[in-house]
Amino acid sequence: MSKPPLLLLLCAPRGFCAGVVRAIDTVERALEKHGAPVYVRHEIVHNKYVVDGLRAKGAIFVDELDDVPSGAAPVIFSAHGVPKSVPDAAAARNLVGIDATCPLVTKVHREAILHHRRGRLILLIGHKGHPEVIGTMGQLPDGAFHLIETVADVEALNPPDPGNLAYVTQTTLSVDDTRDVIAALNRRFPAIVGPQKDDICYATTNRQEAVKAVAPRVEGMIVVGSPNSSNSLRLRELAEREGCKVSQMALRAGDIDWPRFLPLRSVGVTAGASAPETLVDEIVAAFRERFDVTLEVVTTARENMYFPLPRELRADP
Repeated sequence: MSKPPLLLLLCAPRGFCAGVVRAIDTVERALEKHGAPVYVRHEIVHNKYVVDGLRAKGAIFVDELDDVPSGAAPVIFSAHGVPKSVPDAAAARNLVGIDATCPLVTKVHREAILHHRRGRLILLIGHKGHPEVIGTMGQLPDGAFHLIETVADVEALNPPDPGNLAYVTQTTLSVDDTRDVIAALNRRFPAIVGPQKDDICYATTNRQEAVKAVAPRVEGMIVVGSPNSSNSLRLRELAEREGCKVSQMALRAGDIDWPRFLPLRSVGVTAGASAPETLVDEIVAAFRERFDVTLEVVTTARENMYFPLPRELRADP
């Protein structure tokens, strides 16, 4: 039997961002320099395939520093950032701490610290419980931040000094939703101080713009990524908002709900910033097994961002 035709549109940019590449390279370089094991507090990035690959090379992932034995093995802090108490606790135990926090997250931390020094209450736009939000709020004493997620949260705000506010944002949010929240903040608090440049990272923005270009042209969308990846979840939500009648997060080809996709004749594929291209290739191959695929790449931006490794892991001059 002949295969049914399928137009498969690949979003570009997609997949790994510079911060994720730096974090993975940090673990691999630490393994080369120190040998196994190397400990990593929490998932280095939100992708099971990546984490399992690093575990196979000798990385040990732990929930908390208490799970790291005393000794010479280094402990790496994830790309999402950690509260200041974590590296402080590592230093107190004489552990070799290596910070793999994405530099764009570190930028948000520095903005918040500056606002706090200037006496402002900081409104953090983000998702409660996300590791990046926990890390950002942990840069300053309790009470320095107020977390907001929605426009409704803005409307309910009653700060003690409305003229002395600032805001920062989680880097992996929906661009459109965050724009609405910021607009509400500016309307209610005209004197509020924001970042000179948007906190939402370039990779999150670019991947969302690519989905906006592809989603109106297809019936369904596959987002390659893990369900605990904030930026991947935002891509799936955006695909639905832009008109895809079928959308799904999938880490591997075996996760695809084929009964929903087999009737379709046009599908888009993108990948969250922590998803490797090999998983995209796997999913494209799975579609080729079932369809006569016409493949088209839709490019909305070019990326050449690079972040150097943490200083202690860079090659000697």
